[in-house]
Amino acid sequence: MERIEERMPVDAAAADRTADASGRPGHEASCAKREGMRRREPIRVLGIGAEGPAGWGEAYRRWVEEADVLVGGERQLSFFPDFRGEKWVLKSAIGEVVDRMVAQPPERKIVVLASGDPLFYGIGGLLVKKLGRDSVEIHPHLSSVQLAFARMGESWHDAAFLSVHGRPLDGLAEQVRRLRKVAILTDDVNTPAAVARHLLDAGVDGFRAFVGENLGAPDERCTWWDDLRELAKAAFAPLNVVVLLRKCPDAVSDIPLGIPDEAFAQRKPDKGLITKKEVRVISLAELRIRKDSVVWDIGAGTGSVAIEAARLAPEGQVFAIEKNAEDVANLRENVRRFGRRVTVVHGTAPEGLEAWPDPDAVFIGGTGKQMAAILDVVCARLKPGGRIVLNAATLENLHEAYAGLVARGFAVEVRLVQVARSKPILDMLRLEGLNPVFVLTAYRKEETT
Repeated sequence: MERIEERMPVDAAAADRTADASGRPGHEASCAKREGMRRREPIRVLGIGAEGPAGWGEAYRRWVEEADVLVGGERQLSFFPDFRGEKWVLKSAIGEVVDRMVAQPPERKIVVLASGDPLFYGIGGLLVKKLGRDSVEIHPHLSSVQLAFARMGESWHDAAFLSVHGRPLDGLAEQVRRLRKVAILTDDVNTPAAVARHLLDAGVDGFRAFVGENLGAPDERCTWWDDLRELAKAAFAPLNVVVLLRKCPDAVSDIPLGIPDEAFAQRKPDKGLITKKEVRVISLAELRIRKDSVVWDIGAGTGSVAIEAARLAPEGQVFAIEKNAEDVANLRENVRRFGRRVTVVHGTAPEGLEAWPDPDAVFIGGTGKQMAAILDVVCARLKPGGRIVLNAATLENLHEAYAGLVARGFAVEVRLVQVARSKPILDMLRLEGLNPVFVLTAYRKEETT
C-alpha cells in the first residue's frame, strides 16, 4: 500500500507542514482565515479505497478518531468497528442525511467517508453546494477510474467518464456510440454484463472491455474482454469499473450530421417519402437541438429527422408519429438499424401527442390535412425557448403554415431550399434538381433568435 500512500494528497508529514494556527492538520493557514466560514469545525470528506484505512496517511486516521459523527456507506463504516461516536449510514436518502449534517451545531466534528474521489460522481459536490466551500474540506483518495487506467497501462486524459450507478441505462448507448475511450461506473443492478447487453441491443459494438473489480483490495481482479457478447454473460464483484476501448479508434461509425438518404430503409418502388439530406441538415440546424432536448417529429415518414435528432440529443427524448403503416415499418427498421432511442407511434397527429412530454423542438414533415389542429397543440405546448421547423413542398401548405404560426403569436422565418446533385452522363457531369422545399422556422416573438 506504500505506492498508494505516496500518491495521496495528504499524509502525516504533509498534514503537519500545513497545520494552521489552531493546530488543525491538512488545512492551509490561509484557508482558516477565509471570510464567511459558517462552521468552526469544517466537515471533512475523506476519500477511501477498497483497501480501507490501510491506504490512508496518519492525518486521515486521526480525523476519524477525533470525530463526533462518522458518515458513510455500510461498507465504509464497517472499516471502523471501534469508532466511539455516532455512525450515520448513507443509503438511498442521501439528501436527508446531508440536511441532518447541515443542522448540526458548528462545533461538532463530522467526517464523511466517500469512495475514491468525493468530487467524482460523489457526495462532495452536494455538501459544498449545501454548506459552502468554507465549511467543507475535500480530501480525495485514488478513484477506481484512476486505478483502472493504471492497471491497464492506458492514459486517461483523453477518456470520457459516465456513471450508471443509481441511474437508468437510458441514453447510455447514444453517448458511448460516439466515443473512443470511456470509463463507466456501475452498480449491482447496472452491472458490466447489463451494460454490455444494453449496448448490444442498441447496435453499439466494436469495443474491447476492461473490468476492474475491488481495485486496491487484496482480492482485486482485472479482466479483458474482446467481445461484448462474452462480457454480457459474465458475473462480477459488486465493486467494479468498466472501461471500453474502441477496437478501431479512427472508425467511429457515426456521421456527425447528414446520413446519406440511401442508408435509410424507404418505401419501394415509390421512394421519396424522406426528408432529403440537404434539407434535413438545414432543418436540424434550425431546431437547435441540445443534448437533453425533447424532440417531436410529426409526419415522420422513414424517420430520418428523428434518427438524426436522437444523435444530437443523447440525453434527451425523441418521439416520432407517422400514419402510414408501411412507413412506420420502415421507421422502426431504421431505428433498429441505427441503434437510436426513438419512441415510434403509428397514428395521425394530433391524436397521441397528449401522451408525450412538452417539446423543446418540433419538426413537422407532414400534417395529413390536420395543419390547424397540429399547430394548436404544438404552439400551446412548446417549451420556452423552443423552436418549430416545418417543411412545406407546396405554396398552399406554405401559406397555411405561415399564416397559422403568425396568428398564434410566432415569429416565422422562411427559406426556400433548392438543391441540385451531380449526375454522370457519359464522361461528363450534369446537375439534377431535387424538388424545392420551403423550410419554416418559428419561435415566440418575445424570445430572441
